[in-house]
Amino acid sequence: MKRRNLTAAVCLALAGALTLTACGGGSAGTGASGVGPIGADHPRADSDFWNSYIKYFPDKAKELGINLLNPTNSQNKVENLVANAQSLQSQGAKAIVMAPQDTGAIASTLDRLDKAKIPVITVDTRPDKGKTYMVVRADNKAYGEKACKFLGDKLGGKGKVIEFQGALSSVNGRDRSEAFAACMKQNYPGITVFEEPTDWEGPKASAALQTRLNQHPDINGIYMQAGGVFLAPTLQVLRQKGLLVPPSDPKHVFIVSNDGIPSELEAIRKGEIDATVSQPADLYAQWALFYAKAAVEGKTFSPGKTDHDSTIVDVGDGRLEDQLPAPLITKENVDDKAFWGNQIAK
Repeated sequence: MKRRNLTAAVCLALAGALTLTACGGGSAGTGASGVGPIGADHPRADSDFWNSYIKYFPDKAKELGINLLNPTNSQNKVENLVANAQSLQSQGAKAIVMAPQDTGAIASTLDRLDKAKIPVITVDTRPDKGKTYMVVRADNKAYGEKACKFLGDKLGGKGKVIEFQGALSSVNGRDRSEAFAACMKQNYPGITVFEEPTDWEGPKASAALQTRLNQHPDINGIYMQAGGVFLAPTLQVLRQKGLLVPPSDPKHVFIVSNDGIPSELEAIRKGEIDATVSQPADLYAQWALFYAKAAVEGKTFSPGKTDHDSTIVDVGDGRLEDQLPAPLITKENVDDKAFWGNQIAK
């Protein structure tokens, strides 16, 4: 979870009009003050993960010397995001950071902003179409693969697993679901997976778990694609069913999650869940704003390794994505102070 400059290799990829000095000054916390104004739309305020990201945002902007417009919140609705982007544009935003939850419905807005020469940085999600300056997210296929391998090994390749899928209209939901399914099919064919689309809504996950446990009381694994919305309702159902027991108990249901929020880490310590893949909320805010500032300053980047332990990749049509590290957290490393979930106030 280090916060360092981009590597010299990436710096050398800057457009000819830029100097290496400009790139070398690109660490979070340096650069000219008052860059912007930069707009931001936050995707929702009903998730512990996104609320943590929102808390990081103003401090990261201040560290970078960014003039930040008052952020908007689209409340998980694409029509709100479209309206909010128009509002930020009318306020003079020189770049906009957003996290579209419906990655297939934002293309026209991206096209409009591109025509207005307002670069867009998306966080956590990659739009299906439309121009972006940079996408800042972790490798979401790796989330599904890590969850699969953790559960597959814990269950010894046999059993029944329920998977709370995120919205399949989102590239994150698709990436995690497809990777989890492919990994299970190839490596653990003896495990039955019940796929439950949830649209990232806790009540839907809770209802699905209730139904599946009534039908299959021998379910012994759960994959939650977003602990921020699924953790509390999942633990409540298991507690009601008498299944919230320590890993040493034969009735224990092994659970792996995605997010890395403080409540997940506490649940790991208590033995209520077993692992989570940490989405870097702090790094999402930090590097999204870094690239927004870089966009305003006219910098460009190319694929390659970075000095903040990530890799910039071309995901097609010249679109770049900075894939940040997302480590697996278990009982063995849950107290590591490097995890953002151990740093932010609960």
